[in-house]
Amino acid sequence: MGKTIERFAVQKGHSVVYKSGSDFVEGVLSEADVAIEFSTPKTAVTNIATCFDLGIPVVSGTTGWLDAFEEVVRKCEDCNGSFIYASNFSIGMNLFFKLNAYASTLLSPWKEYKVSIEEIHHTQKKDAPSGSAISLAKGIIQHSNKVGWKLGKATDNEIEITAKRIEDVKGTHSVSYESPIDSISLKHEAHSRDGFAVGAIIAAEWLQNKKGVYTMDDVLQIK
Repeated sequence: MGKTIERFAVQKGHSVVYKSGSDFVEGVLSEADVAIEFSTPKTAVTNIATCFDLGIPVVSGTTGWLDAFEEVVRKCEDCNGSFIYASNFSIGMNLFFKLNAYASTLLSPWKEYKVSIEEIHHTQKKDAPSGSAISLAKGIIQHSNKVGWKLGKATDNEIEITAKRIEDVKGTHSVSYESPIDSISLKHEAHSRDGFAVGAIIAAEWLQNKKGVYTMDDVLQIK
């Protein structure tokens, strides 16, 4: 993701002044106008907090750390910072989130339909289910009688999520409604990582000169 983001950032006329990974650091972080953070669940919170301390707005696409989300929000507020988190920065995926929520609203009265989610990612992905699958589940929960989600076999009150890891799959998410007489499904399939990178850069451009905590709904004006 880092290399893809850098490629598109340069194409759009931006300068990359700092890069870091598990085994390298290049540049000076304090010179950055905005940070785009795609790291690991173990390092995300520290990376984000460091940027807030330096007064640098942060766009984060790392998943698997959301148990500390409120802590990060408080840190952002304490530092009068700027922050956007998204489980997926793809424009298409964020539109898919809205379609998912609307479909859930339509189908909620029809209790014969059982909803489930399947996500497929590359074998190097560290967290399961994906952050996007969790976002899809939350969108359904808000508009239905479901009270939660579960990876694997779920109760009638939960949304069952299946996570698969297959070599070189960029990201596929499917929401299925099954009844005894028919099936309804919604699917988003990423063909490359380009969509994630472009969306993150759009978010970083939008975040300039703003204060507070935002989402991609704000960026795309699709609330």
